[in-house]
Amino acid sequence: MATPVITIEGIAKRYRRGSISRHTLRDEMRYNWYKWTGRNPADYMGLYGQTAINPEFWALRDVSFDVQQGEVVGILGRNGAGKSTLLKILCRITEPTRGQATVLGRVASLLEVGTGFHPELTGRENVYMNGTIMGMKKREIDGLFDEIVAFSEIEKFIDTPVKRYSSGMYVRLAFAVAAHLQPEILFIDEVLAVGDVAFQRKCLGKMGSIARDGRTLLFVSHNMAAVQNLCSRCVWLENGAVAAMGNTRDVIHQYLNTQTRGAGEGEGPLYALRGITERTGNGRIKLTSFAAVDEKGYPLLTVQTGDDVCLRLGYEATKIRPGEMANVTLTIHHLNTQDPLCVCDAIKMGEPFEQVPGSGFFDLHLPRFPLEEGRYRISARVALNDVEADALPGGIGYLDVAAGDFYGTGRTRPASPVMLNGEWNCEPATAPQVGAASS
Repeated sequence: MATPVITIEGIAKRYRRGSISRHTLRDEMRYNWYKWTGRNPADYMGLYGQTAINPEFWALRDVSFDVQQGEVVGILGRNGAGKSTLLKILCRITEPTRGQATVLGRVASLLEVGTGFHPELTGRENVYMNGTIMGMKKREIDGLFDEIVAFSEIEKFIDTPVKRYSSGMYVRLAFAVAAHLQPEILFIDEVLAVGDVAFQRKCLGKMGSIARDGRTLLFVSHNMAAVQNLCSRCVWLENGAVAAMGNTRDVIHQYLNTQTRGAGEGEGPLYALRGITERTGNGRIKLTSFAAVDEKGYPLLTVQTGDDVCLRLGYEATKIRPGEMANVTLTIHHLNTQDPLCVCDAIKMGEPFEQVPGSGFFDLHLPRFPLEEGRYRISARVALNDVEADALPGGIGYLDVAAGDFYGTGRTRPASPVMLNGEWNCEPATAPQVGAASS
């Protein structure tokens, strides 16, 4: 069995927070003098006389996993979950409190804006300095220098001290250096969000090229579509521990659907409608619940663009006569508008319900959900023989959508609220041009 290039064994990292320290020897001596004489140092020294408070905070808790050569692994988690701390330990920026990490190979990293750059040196000088730190010879860097500068698109400023760079310029040059100096292992944290959209796409394309070259990549990002497109495996960190690890799509699915909504943002993944009294219709069919569900019928907090989604309406029916035909209309709205974005009408879609059981579900299956990231308001109406049976003017719930790689290209932000599944072709002109003279 091949030896992993990254081995993480029981890594834990502890920090202390809220510490009050005496900054000088004089303050420390005064503090101890007042304590020795039975007086309260805080009465004489203010803040510096208070008792030091050092509550422990564990940023990581017994994290263990391996990464094989050529793997592209995504690291997921909310802010404060321990993702950046883990990468800093792997880069030897900080030491773990316990456990150990082994990294075999030449490492390049992009963790924070400006990391690894000397502010007084020019962009050119920093490129050579970084290459030298990575063990490259000058002639090797010479051969890659023009490519690095062209990728970063900052040719005019390459001989300017980087302390005068904007954050976007920092990231452009830092990523170009990290990606082109032939690292065997590349660590990328969520710094690419600083760049503009065009440069983000360019970086994602370069990371895809690095992965295809058989190099190892650890990628921390909140961009689920980019992670889905690039990574073959994911590790989800929650409160410093590994919450899940495995196939990218499965881990993203678990991660998105265990995040809780904030207060006042709805009832959760399953909306109970029985208690809503503001309704119209004769009540012969009554909507009782709404949820987006997975293939096993479990309610989802969040769906991804491009996922197969089922929107499920629970109902109860009374006095349904044979031959009566039910029609269900489900409408998706932008969050704060009344205008419909999409209207899904069962009869117009060719699927009327000619026999309706006394209770059950109306399911709308949407393969490859086509709407962009955001929150949508859902409304619904059900009718029997074109006579309204139930409708809730205030809507039946919300649908939260996370960005997904709908087209499978890594282009995570298409300039469209709705994505269409089509195909482009370029064909030669085989017919005479309009207005061309005929022989």
